[in-house]
Amino acid sequence: MNHSAQNHIVHGMPGVRPVSDRHAAHNIELLRRKFWIALILTIPVLVYSKDVQELIGFRPPASHWSEYISFFFGTIIFFYGGIFFLNGAVGELKTRQPGMMTLVSIAITVAFVYSALTTFRLVLGKALYWELSTLVTVMLLGHWMEMQAVGKARGALQELARLMPDEAERIKDDTIERISVGDIQKGDLLLVRPGAKVPADGEVVSGESSVNEAMITGESTPVRKSPGSKVIAGTVNGNGSLRVRVTKVGEETMLAGIMRLVAEAQSSRSMAQNLADRAAYWLTIIAISAGVLTLTFWTLSSPPQPFANEPRGTFAIVRAVTVLVIACPHALGLAIPLVIAISTSLAARNGLLIRDRLALEQARNLDVVVFDKTGTLTKGEYGVVAIYHVAGLDENEVLAKAAAVEKDSEHILAQAVVRSAQARNLSIPDAVDFKALPGLGVEAKVGGRTIRVGGLRLLESLGLNIPEELKHSIDQSRRAGQTLVFVLNEDEIQAAIALADVIRNESQEAVRGLKRMGLQVAMMTGDSWDVARWVAEELGIDEYYANLLPEDKAKRIQQIRQEGRRVAMVGDGINDAPALVLANIGIAIGAGTDVTIESGDIILVRNDPRDIIKIIRLSQASYRKMVENLFWATGYNVVAMPLAAGVFANKGIIFSPALGALFMSISTIIVAVNAQLLRRLKLGSLR
Repeated sequence: MNHSAQNHIVHGMPGVRPVSDRHAAHNIELLRRKFWIALILTIPVLVYSKDVQELIGFRPPASHWSEYISFFFGTIIFFYGGIFFLNGAVGELKTRQPGMMTLVSIAITVAFVYSALTTFRLVLGKALYWELSTLVTVMLLGHWMEMQAVGKARGALQELARLMPDEAERIKDDTIERISVGDIQKGDLLLVRPGAKVPADGEVVSGESSVNEAMITGESTPVRKSPGSKVIAGTVNGNGSLRVRVTKVGEETMLAGIMRLVAEAQSSRSMAQNLADRAAYWLTIIAISAGVLTLTFWTLSSPPQPFANEPRGTFAIVRAVTVLVIACPHALGLAIPLVIAISTSLAARNGLLIRDRLALEQARNLDVVVFDKTGTLTKGEYGVVAIYHVAGLDENEVLAKAAAVEKDSEHILAQAVVRSAQARNLSIPDAVDFKALPGLGVEAKVGGRTIRVGGLRLLESLGLNIPEELKHSIDQSRRAGQTLVFVLNEDEIQAAIALADVIRNESQEAVRGLKRMGLQVAMMTGDSWDVARWVAEELGIDEYYANLLPEDKAKRIQQIRQEGRRVAMVGDGINDAPALVLANIGIAIGAGTDVTIESGDIILVRNDPRDIIKIIRLSQASYRKMVENLFWATGYNVVAMPLAAGVFANKGIIFSPALGALFMSISTIIVAVNAQLLRRLKLGSLR
């Protein structure tokens, strides 16, 4: 995708900034270049260092200027490589938030000034150029690796932007013209060829195809599209050709909405992040204090026996510098943001849009999940749930005849009968002489026989009684609040078809999965108690509430919270908005092509209640990674800081500044790698 197209998607939305943009890429390239140059310049410093010469038994060619070679290259390294940390320290101090940059800057500045003074014999001691050079080089390497890791994790917005094609094919006056995606207008008619990406949200006008929406909704199975179907920008067309009328462009598209939510989530705070920030601040204060104490102690004390030959001032400064380097909250600053970036992009790829990071963090502590019924656990549309027929008949044959009569009717129940027959792939026979029976039902001739479909009033008008063999089943359906239509062949009752708001196939699996996780599951609905009881029994839900208005649902959520239970409310984000807001976590399900729902903390792109399990699993996994990273980021200081300060120097156990920087960088690498392991989490598995 070209850069202008990316700008149209990313920079064109208020409040959305690309987290991994050209500026970040420039910083990564700058650090890479600084690291390699510093590494090359460090080689002559090491070669002409007496400590290194004694260690490897090598003597380079000597000259009158040999003693100034380390000073020359060390100075370049300090100003060229160290300026990165010095600038960072200035920024930290301006905001009164001293941190990693401040510590590193103090360490390298003290080391450089002391070394320069010893070089020109202004103080007695040993120069620290090789320690300074290796410290700056290792720190640059650590920062380069950190920025690469963060840039990769936070590249979710750029990945989403790349879903958009560069151009579209617009149909105008029976001709096809190629235009830029940025020039698409509402109402345009677009041609989407087989294998092409959909350039804008819209509605299919003609053509049939299957569209891969996995990159948007997380649904791996291609979705069948036909006239009237909605399509989403960035999805991939299958083998058919589609003509699409544009309904949303630019910031209004679903893709733009997802990008906005991802950006907000990646920049939002979390409790763990606040804890890490406080820990980093106090670690900086402790490190500076420890460095001053270490410098003071060893300045007033002679070096221990294993290091008795070192000048007192040199030994003291080296110890203080090492303490500052070891205590750098480098890994601590990376521990939480990296997990946040990875978990947010992982959620987006699975159709989970996080508006509030705190909500995702709290999901692991839920006690109860409350579902709205209509449109959440059910499809929100009528469908056939049972067919009761007299002995000797086949239910598919009865349904096919009923559909034949009902297919010319626009009544909601008639259409439900037809959809159910089509879903079973039944061959619907032709019907003639269709006639509506006002207030009673419909009739038509099928295969030469008069077939009537209607309710109880139809039976009463004909003076017919319900067959004894059907009475028990019909009574059960009535108690469940289901609607019944009867199928008559001439004047003979052949079957009763029970219709109701169809339960989603995924709902039962979602309820079972949540119960396996130890959570309570409840349901709220505005429907009657009979309907609520039937749905609850079908799904195995023990706690349910019926006949509720939106304000009643909100009160019920308040009551659950007052009982001390942490609750998530799952609804459609419209009539459930008050309850969503009052719950510990509000989850808006079925965002479809509209991701502007403001009442939910988490928005589900798909109408799939099983995604609640994904939220909880992601919450548990990301929190676990945060805790692990905080342990790695701070735990090594407990061991390393005493060694850096020289507590065990009399036993010959001590850290050099370079070794301290290496340890600090290793902890950063461990934190980065551990966070990246979160990518291996399989949210699709419900077991």
